Amino acid sequence: MPKQTTHDRLQRLIHLRPGPLRRAVLVFGTLAVIIIILEIFSRIWTNYLWYKEVGYTSVFWTPFLAKLGVGAFFGLVFFAFFFGNLRLARRLSPRFVPVTGEGNQEVLELVRRPKWRDRLLLGLSLVAAVIMGAAYSGKWETVLLFLNRTPFGYSDPLFGKDASFFVFTLPLWSMLVNFVGLLVLLTLVVLALVYLLQRALTIDNRRRLRLAPHVKAHLSALLALAMLAKAADYLLQSWELVYSTRGVTFGASYTDVHASLPVLRFLAVVALIAAALFLVNVRYRGWRLPMAAILVMLLTWVFAGKAYPAIVQQYRVTPNEIAAESKYIQYNLEATRWAFGLSNLIQLPYPATTDLTPQELARYAATTENVRLWEPRPALSTYSQIQEIRLYYAFNDVDVDRYVVNGKYREVLVSARELDQEQLQEQSKTWVNRHLVYTHGYGLVMSPVNEAAPDGLPVLFISNIPPASSIDLKVTRPEIYYGELGNEFVVVKTATKEFDYPSGDTNVFSTYQGAGGIPVGSWLRKLAFSVRFGSLKLLLSDALTQDSRIMFRRTIKERVQALAPFLVYDRDPYLVLRPDGTLVWMWDAYTTSSRFPYSQPHANNINYIRGAVKAVIDAYDGTVTFYQVDASDPLAKAWSKIFGGLFVSGDQMPADLRAHMRYPEDLFSIQASVLATYHMTDPQIFYNKEDVWEIPYELYGAEEIPVAPYYQVLALPGETNAEFVLLQPFSPLTKKNMTAILVARQDGQHYGKLLVLTLPKDKLVYGPAQVEARISNDPAISSQLTLWDQAGSRVIRGNLLVVPIGRSIVYFEPVYLQAEQSPIPELTRVIVAYGEQVVMEPTVKEALAKVFGQSPAGETTSTSSGSSTTPSPPGTTTATGSSTTTTTTSTPSGPGSTTTPEISQLIELAAKHYDAALEAQRRGDWAKYGEEISKLGQVLEQLTRLTR
Repeated sequence: MPKQTTHDRLQRLIHLRPGPLRRAVLVFGTLAVIIIILEIFSRIWTNYLWYKEVGYTSVFWTPFLAKLGVGAFFGLVFFAFFFGNLRLARRLSPRFVPVTGEGNQEVLELVRRPKWRDRLLLGLSLVAAVIMGAAYSGKWETVLLFLNRTPFGYSDPLFGKDASFFVFTLPLWSMLVNFVGLLVLLTLVVLALVYLLQRALTIDNRRRLRLAPHVKAHLSALLALAMLAKAADYLLQSWELVYSTRGVTFGASYTDVHASLPVLRFLAVVALIAAALFLVNVRYRGWRLPMAAILVMLLTWVFAGKAYPAIVQQYRVTPNEIAAESKYIQYNLEATRWAFGLSNLIQLPYPATTDLTPQELARYAATTENVRLWEPRPALSTYSQIQEIRLYYAFNDVDVDRYVVNGKYREVLVSARELDQEQLQEQSKTWVNRHLVYTHGYGLVMSPVNEAAPDGLPVLFISNIPPASSIDLKVTRPEIYYGELGNEFVVVKTATKEFDYPSGDTNVFSTYQGAGGIPVGSWLRKLAFSVRFGSLKLLLSDALTQDSRIMFRRTIKERVQALAPFLVYDRDPYLVLRPDGTLVWMWDAYTTSSRFPYSQPHANNINYIRGAVKAVIDAYDGTVTFYQVDASDPLAKAWSKIFGGLFVSGDQMPADLRAHMRYPEDLFSIQASVLATYHMTDPQIFYNKEDVWEIPYELYGAEEIPVAPYYQVLALPGETNAEFVLLQPFSPLTKKNMTAILVARQDGQHYGKLLVLTLPKDKLVYGPAQVEARISNDPAISSQLTLWDQAGSRVIRGNLLVVPIGRSIVYFEPVYLQAEQSPIPELTRVIVAYGEQVVMEPTVKEALAKVFGQSPAGETTSTSSGSSTTPSPPGTTTATGSSTTTTTTSTPSGPGSTTTPEISQLIELAAKHYDAALEAQRRGDWAKYGEEISKLGQVLEQLTRLTR
């Protein structure tokens, strides 16, 4: 009976004949391979089509070819060295080895060399080479940055090397040295196993290691290479001292320079000597010389490399730290300020006087007329309630920008009305609706930052659907196909009409007219996209035509990160309305590094940053343009060389877009955080931390939060024209007063310039927390806010704005009122603080008039020092601490200022409407409140006509 094979037993166990099993395995295996190939092919091809659509195929090919080239290089080098040494070991291994026979006599024994071992070693080498190549292919950026390196123009103070050496060159050298070390180590381990199997490496009866001829030479050569790699590693470690954290500041300290650096250089020399001794050892017996060199190296590392620096630090540096470390602190100060863009900071003394006159205030009307009363957070809630129109629209964010509106430079809020498919009714979330019908958002909302309607809501410059404009800015292309919100993909130019916008009880439909998206008319492309998105409906749908185009990566985040993932993006992209009525997104992008020498690391270990790039994304066709606005940034230059054509010179940015460039808020926040300590440029003052600043706190609602940077239109000291700036106040550490204000300029040729307004240290300048406390402690204001807070409403105290005007500082804080049953905050009052005065009025104009003793109509108003006034019915008296402020209404009517019965009746009627409005406000009846305010306005108009 023939002997049964394992395969036969397996077939009998599973009760299948060999034929059907083989066919089933073949079918399923073939299907699996086809699916995998289709998935890979569809992903690669559709990616290529997308990069072709946006016009950046270099971004597709460069990483692909670079990964392939780098991976192939390291894989081939690894294979050649690894397998070459294994083959050499097989050849050097003796065919006969001495063994102990009968009578303790040594005899020679033939060593078998099965061919399967050669195949095994070849397979092992190939697998290891593929793994190593794949691992190092991810280092393509390091290689390309080195090949395209650009000087920084800043030399490190310790070695005198340009910073590009540490940012671009040192990472590549470290990678190569690590690769060589890993390669030699793996080779030595496998060689030892091979020589053991081949019995070329044995232990004799005296327990001594015995090596066959030539084996010692082979191993000695490899160990010499390992020592060369170690010498290079010690040299790299000496350069890496610029990232030391041993001293008072980041970077090489006194101990690093005077103890660690000499030891590392000595160790490098000893490692070179050891390498030479290993080579000499090829012709000499024993291992004493190279082992002695290695022993010296180990002892030096233990005693000189570890113990000696600790002794120097403890007994030389610590007792005289400021004297020893001053030079290295100075290195850190200069490098950090340079790396974070603070080296050209302009400091201006700012007197912060309290002698501002009404006449001077009038000269700064552009500042007071652009005080940001409406903030993004309450404005977002309000927009969502009054302008989303339909449940499937959403406002994701509200941004601050500036426009020339009807000939005046105005600060405004802008928000895009985007489509949020997740808000569709469940029964409406069909495949056709999600991918063919509901494809885009529509229009935007724009409102001034400083105005509110009589009902407390924003005054809308642009609103509704289709966009209606009350100003000279018009929206001609309101469709938003690419924005901050987006689903997986949509298909346009199909047989199914797209939903455009709602119009009363009906909907308006349209067909996309742009060039965005990828043509998807062919059967092969439909198949590729069906596989990519896992939807056979793309392949089978009758709605797709030869003109159909598929849009994916529709969020601007996906779009820019797919094109330039090496950039770090600001948290806040913003929408821009262009003069031709089209919409684009602008997004700030940063080049960063963690390898700048001597620079103190910030969040995420970043110690170099530049706002070098502005990404502009068309909201209609998805076109992406990267403008390199910082022509001097070496990282941006290097990436521009790597991806030819990706960056466009900032000089080519259209003037209308340049007018809307904002200084990025995230970069400004990082610089402010660094400046809080690094404004001190004297090493001794820095060491003692004598003048550390911090971000002050303010009261927002009922929560104490740090003062965030804020945009403001104002005229800077020494300037006559108002400009758009970004501000950040500072307070001394643990103190509440204000000590400085950081300002970033953003208009025209001044874009990107930073200046610090340093406040006097010999007098008190109120900080945000102190002003907030004065507001809370004011009897009139606090009692009014408490009253509103208990009458079915919630009082929200907005951001406190610190606004330099002339030589003085004026503080503004909006007050919002929100009913318990309503999500809409309404701008109710404005608090203004100046000097010792704090007032609360319905408008900025009225509040400033109270502070400076001049009412909007020209009447003189008497206010006690330190008192506050709140709106009261005509003729009432309001207690304000130890004094009282009486607000009277004078209604002169001709000579003698006599009051007629008709005027008296109108005054009584106005008081009734005012009281009724307050009562409605306490009840949260905002419809009644608006009605009474409207009637009050009509009565006041009649009074105005009668008293003229």
